[in-house]
Amino acid sequence: MLNVSVEGMPLSVLDLSPVPTGTRPSQALHETLELARTAEAAGYQRYWLAEHHNIPSVVSSSPEVMIAAVAGATSTIRVGSGGIMLPNHSPLKVAETFRVLGGLYPDRIDLGIGRAPGTDQRTALALRRSREALGADDFPEQYTELRAYAEGFPAGHPFAPISAQPDDVPLPPVWILGSSAYGGQAAAALGTGFAYAGHFGTLDPAGVIRTYREMFQPSPEQSQPHAILALAAIVAETEERAQALARANELSMLRLRSGRPGPLPSPEEAAAYPWSEGERAAVEEWSGLVSVGTPDEVAADLARRAESAGADELIITTNIHDPAERRASYTLLARAWNLKPR
Repeated sequence: MLNVSVEGMPLSVLDLSPVPTGTRPSQALHETLELARTAEAAGYQRYWLAEHHNIPSVVSSSPEVMIAAVAGATSTIRVGSGGIMLPNHSPLKVAETFRVLGGLYPDRIDLGIGRAPGTDQRTALALRRSREALGADDFPEQYTELRAYAEGFPAGHPFAPISAQPDDVPLPPVWILGSSAYGGQAAAALGTGFAYAGHFGTLDPAGVIRTYREMFQPSPEQSQPHAILALAAIVAETEERAQALARANELSMLRLRSGRPGPLPSPEEAAAYPWSEGERAAVEEWSGLVSVGTPDEVAADLARRAESAGADELIITTNIHDPAERRASYTLLARAWNLKPR
C-alpha cells in the first residue's frame, strides 16, 4: 500500500533503449516505441530518452530523433530528453531542434539537459571535436546562450541577429539533470526543474533536493521548484523471477563498470556466470540502488525513497532482457502505484 504522502505522485519513464543479447541493436529502437505506448496507456506522466554514446548495451545515442518518434507513436504522454548533454552540442542547434519538436507536438515536449559527456573521454573528444572543448567548464555560459535564442541576446551581442527557427514556438520546459550537488545548485540558480540521477548517483538525494529547494530562484519560466528523482526498478509477478531479472541487470552493470560493456544478458546467462567473490561484493554494493520484487514490494520501496528524498515525481528506468517482461514490469508497477490508465 502506498504511503499517504506520495499518493497521487506522478510516475514517469526514463528509457536508455537497452540492447538484449542475441538481438540486433536497431531492434531496441522499435522496442522503445512499444514501451512508450505501454507507458502512455498505463498512465505514466512523461517519457524521457537518455543520451549515451559508444556503449554496446544501449542505443540511446540520438534522443532528439527518438523524441520525435515516440511523440509520433503516442498522443498524450509528455516526451523529452533525459537528457541532452549540452556540452556535446551547439546551444543554437539544441534551441532549433527543440523548437521544431515543440512545433510538431505542442505542450508535450520537455528539454532535460546535463553537463556530463554520457560516454568515455575518447568518444567525448570525437563529439566535441577539440581538446579545448573537451576540457571547457562552461555549462552556465552554454545555458545562457541557449535561453538567449528564445528570449533575446543583449544589445550588441554578436549572436543577436541569429534566430532559432521556428521562432513562433517557445523553448520547451527546461530541466537540469545531475548526479551531484552541482546539478541541483545550477537548477536552483537558473530557476528550472531538477532531476536527480538516483539510479546511479552516490549522494543522498534528500540533501541534494533540499538544497535545490532552499536555493531556488524563481524564473519567468518557473515560479516554484519541482524535483524529479530517477530510480531503477525491476518488477515481476513473483519474487523469484524478479531476483533472476535483477541478477542479469547486475551482470550487465558489472561488465560496464569493469570496462567490458556488452548487450544486456539474459537471466539464464547471469545464472550460469562464474561470479568471483570480488564481483559478488561489488554487485552487493550497487544492488541497493535498484528496487526489486513483486509489484506491491517495489511500489512500497519507491514510495519510501520518494518520501525520504522529498521528491515531487519519480522517473523509473528498467533494464530487462526480454522486452515483453520489461513492458510488464512497468505495467505491474503502474497498477500497484494506482496510476490512472489512459
